[in-house]
Amino acid sequence: MSDHTYRVIEVVGSSSSSIEDAIKGAVADASKTLRHIRWLEVVETRGHVEDGQVKHFQVTLKLGFTLDDRSS
Repeated sequence: MSDHTYRVIEVVGSSSSSIEDAIKGAVADASKTLRHIRWLEVVETRGHVEDGQVKHFQVTLKLGFTLDDRSS
């Protein structure tokens, strides 16, 4: 097993349908500009309520990704 160094960033995903969709959307969008995402941590979950109904779910995530190995 090789050792890894990770960088961690925080992103917020939003969805009108579910917490799971907010998480998946945030990871998919982050994957467009970040390589080697390896893990996520849900830091905070919140929502927007309108007329007694949940209209949006927001999820704050920490994403960990490995740094490029520049030696190869």
